[in-house]
Amino acid sequence: MTLTVTTAATSTSSATSADPATTGFLRDGVPHRIVSAAVHYFRIHPDQWRDRLLRLRAMGVNTVETYVPWNLHERERGSFDFSGWKDVAAFVGLAGELGLDVIVRPGPYICGEWEFGGLPAWLLADPAIRLRRSEPRYLAAVDAWFDAVLPRLTPLQDDRGGPIVAMGVENEYGSYGNDTAYLAHLRDGMRARGVSCLLFTADGAEDRFQLGGRLPGVLTTGTFGSRPAEALDCLRRHQPEGPLVCLEFWDGWFDHWGRPHRVRDPHDAAATLDALLAAGASINIYMAHGGTNFGWWNGANHDGTHYLPTVTSYDYDAPVGEAGELTPKFHAFREVIARHLGPIPHPLPAPAPRSAPQSVRPLERLALADCLDELGKPGHWRDPEPMETVGQSLGLIHYRTRLRGPLATTELRVDGVADRAQVFLDGEPIGLLERNRPEESITLSVPAEGAELELLVENQGRINYGPLLADRKGITGGVRLDGQYQFGWEIRPLPLDPLPELPFATARETGSAPGPAFHRFELDVPTPADGFLALPGWTKGVIWLNGFTLGRYWEIGPQRTLYAPAPLWRAGRNEVVVLELHEPGSVLELRDRPDLGPTETAPCDF
Repeated sequence: MTLTVTTAATSTSSATSADPATTGFLRDGVPHRIVSAAVHYFRIHPDQWRDRLLRLRAMGVNTVETYVPWNLHERERGSFDFSGWKDVAAFVGLAGELGLDVIVRPGPYICGEWEFGGLPAWLLADPAIRLRRSEPRYLAAVDAWFDAVLPRLTPLQDDRGGPIVAMGVENEYGSYGNDTAYLAHLRDGMRARGVSCLLFTADGAEDRFQLGGRLPGVLTTGTFGSRPAEALDCLRRHQPEGPLVCLEFWDGWFDHWGRPHRVRDPHDAAATLDALLAAGASINIYMAHGGTNFGWWNGANHDGTHYLPTVTSYDYDAPVGEAGELTPKFHAFREVIARHLGPIPHPLPAPAPRSAPQSVRPLERLALADCLDELGKPGHWRDPEPMETVGQSLGLIHYRTRLRGPLATTELRVDGVADRAQVFLDGEPIGLLERNRPEESITLSVPAEGAELELLVENQGRINYGPLLADRKGITGGVRLDGQYQFGWEIRPLPLDPLPELPFATARETGSAPGPAFHRFELDVPTPADGFLALPGWTKGVIWLNGFTLGRYWEIGPQRTLYAPAPLWRAGRNEVVVLELHEPGSVLELRDRPDLGPTETAPCDF
């Protein structure tokens, strides 16, 4: 069976009177409406793929859609990994086995509130590279990515008996630029590598976005969450014939650290979904199930004034919650979909089991300063180079130099902190420098014998949307004392993923002293089940469960628990390691329900 496009509509067709039998899709020659659910395989433990797909199928969708993040699969240039958690072909095949069509967006850019919008950080090691345009070095890297990923997808296309019915050409390019020659290069490259299914572009439903992002001969779709008649009319202006498609119907929103958890009223979202389907449009619900930004993979935004990193949870206030919950929005959407597509034959899955609550105290503490050699190999540089220059993508990076003395008082300034630097002098904390406060400095004194200056810098997530994509991390400028640049640096990458074995037995300190340190816990669970880890009273850091990087926590919220899926647990003893960067609390809690923090209703005018 194949998906094709009918083009019987005329330029005078009204969006609100569109007839899917004449302006929509044909599936093997039969009029067809795409009702799709966005779900990202890389935000879900592979052992839970089937469960999440069954829940989405029970909502009534006939299709699922996923991005493919380039940076997850090619963390180092030329080294590709499509195994285990990264087996996108297995995910697509599983969806097909469950009777679902699949839409795939292989990038190279995906946005998705994902680190660097899916682009690999090693691109930024070349200071001359230009992203998302017809620039030879960038295109060469993209072509190598397509050479690796597309052969894994093309055998799964609908004209070869597989479930893939469509693929995307880039993503929301009109929000970034207007180099249509670049888009044409991607389209032609996909076709040359065997992509024969329907191709589409996806851009905001405004004239300025469509003018920059659409491509002749490729289906034009829109991304929006409200005002459906206005949005569909915009699509019809730019594509007088063919289907009307909302490729991203935003039914919720994502969260930033330090701001409330954003939600959308389920009745409002369901009413907009109903209006879209009544207008004859095909839709992809973004997100239908959000999942989790495990590890260090969250992205970030920039509003022109502030850098805004995304939290670990990608719950998105979606119909299927982060831990598989069937929410009121799920039931409202199921009712709307059934009204337009007919009765849904699939039963509602049962809730997943939850672990019983418990609270434990740390067993051991190991200062970060006491295990640097186990965590990363240092190099020596004249300048405090950014992460990308020293071959690092994610995690923390440690800078060290020797200051000359005596200096009775001097002002330390760091140009280009990306994104958060803890500063130490002779091992003692003397201040914190953050990206959103670039004007701040630290006053210090240097004795006659000199002093050791250290900076521990956290990459809090590369920007994933907008004009500031080239978001290099670590220290991107220089370090100055009263205007004098300091040269001669030891730089130690600390990616911490996977976490090396830590020498807790050699720790020189115990207790809960402040400062960057690893804290080890043990929890006993009789049977693996979903749980939620909380660190009340702790400040900021990262959590590992049985060696797997769950993600970041931060006292500023909104998120107060981290989802710990059942497949990561063992029956019996489990080890949790916490890297606390500042002030530790006293206990780790395992809870049986999530806490994503105080809520704020997301605006419904996007």
